[in-house]
Amino acid sequence: MPSVEHDRVMGAMWAERHAQAGRPPPTVAEQRASYELIADFWPVPDDASITPVEVAGRRAEWVTMPGSRDDRIVLYLHGGGYVMGSLATHRNLAARASRATAGRAPLLDYRLAPEHPFPAALEDAVAGYRWLLSEGHDPGRLALAGDSAGGGLVLATLVLLRTSGDSLPAAAVCLSPWTDLALTGESMESRADSDPAVDRVTLQHWAEHYLGGSDPLHPLASPLYADLAGLPPLLLLVGTAEVLLDDAARVARKAVVAGVEVVHEQWPELGHVFAAYANTPEAAEAVALIGGFLDKHWT
Repeated sequence: MPSVEHDRVMGAMWAERHAQAGRPPPTVAEQRASYELIADFWPVPDDASITPVEVAGRRAEWVTMPGSRDDRIVLYLHGGGYVMGSLATHRNLAARASRATAGRAPLLDYRLAPEHPFPAALEDAVAGYRWLLSEGHDPGRLALAGDSAGGGLVLATLVLLRTSGDSLPAAAVCLSPWTDLALTGESMESRADSDPAVDRVTLQHWAEHYLGGSDPLHPLASPLYADLAGLPPLLLLVGTAEVLLDDAARVARKAVVAGVEVVHEQWPELGHVFAAYANTPEAAEAVALIGGFLDKHWT
């Protein structure tokens, strides 16, 4: 059963959803402002070290916890529907990933839609990874991680890197990944009444902003439709209360068929990107699982 703290977070999201009912849809600016409150809700741990850096022309930050090793790097791509999210919203999660992996977690401020539609975010993610290689980091000691849209972006980044012949990271982690911008998953309907975080209508708006007229079946926008052969080991975590449940399940099945090593876990009754719910036992367990998974695959 979900913890009391997890249910409190879910309840707060439901309250926000009901408060918005009957009102005009929020603008992109309003959505961004609301999403930025995550930074206040889950602040950065006191012992985290935050170091700004420019990565391929984009703002980024090294998020590092005490005991982190210089030769373990987790490039983190934040969620937010390709429309929202920032360095501030994901410092807490990156810090906890840094602590669990004993590695450093660079956060990348990739370009957002609708101002910068597909493939801008993908170009920035690929450039960020290549920057790490240019800095001398061993790909066998690199990992990619991301949540929601950031999880889908992780997969698209891996596909493009593989196709381009780049050295791939040791492994990747996707938390509640959004892999199908065509929104064809059965859970879009079956979990509509249990997911307070996202819904079909909201996802449709975000998809339209990000695609900017591109085909939602494009394999680099919706990695569910990509050839996944040759990708590194994947850890996919998703809650069964999510509308994106099938996005993770279908990409996991396709990756396994393609010969990719996959750990795919569905956590009963948990919400969207539950690993982000700081101070919950579920989040602590999930982040510890990430640490163990990467420790197994770093060479």
